[in-house]
Amino acid sequence: MTQPHRDLDVRPILKAGGEPFSVIMEAVAALAPGQSLRLLASFKPLPLFQVLGARGFQPAAREIGGGDWEVIFTPIAAAAEAAPAPAAAKPATGDDWPEPVAEDDCRELDPPEPMVRTLEAVERLAPGQTVAALLPREPVFLFEELEARGHRWRGAPLEDGGYRVVIRAGGGQGGAS
Repeated sequence: MTQPHRDLDVRPILKAGGEPFSVIMEAVAALAPGQSLRLLASFKPLPLFQVLGARGFQPAAREIGGGDWEVIFTPIAAAAEAAPAPAAAKPATGDDWPEPVAEDDCRELDPPEPMVRTLEAVERLAPGQTVAALLPREPVFLFEELEARGHRWRGAPLEDGGYRVVIRAGGGQGGAS
């Protein structure tokens, strides 16, 4: 028997300038076995695809108008059993990334300073180099900006509730190396 989706609308949180990651993860933890999460957001939450994919969920996204998105995260039993730990995740391309040239701890800074400092550090990199940043939460808006600038990233939540992201500078080759 199929269970109904659990609905979660994070648009009010985002509109108020909040970070909905913890609310989303609480909703995922409260799902019944086999139950899907129907998420409504004011942007396509691509970083969440990676996070929940590692937990065995397959996203199906569609724009519902006005820049809003509906994403249904459906559990996949085989993916849940085979999912690697987020900290050990490799880039989807399977290539090896160089060690970061620097790591900046921005967890004690007030927004938007963590994003500003991280973007400044990335802009100082040569194409293909990496930099790491420790941030107070999952940097959803930073991910969008990195993608727009042609950079690649990978990251994982930290035990203290923060988030560590490693960013690989794009450049003339469009981020590929």
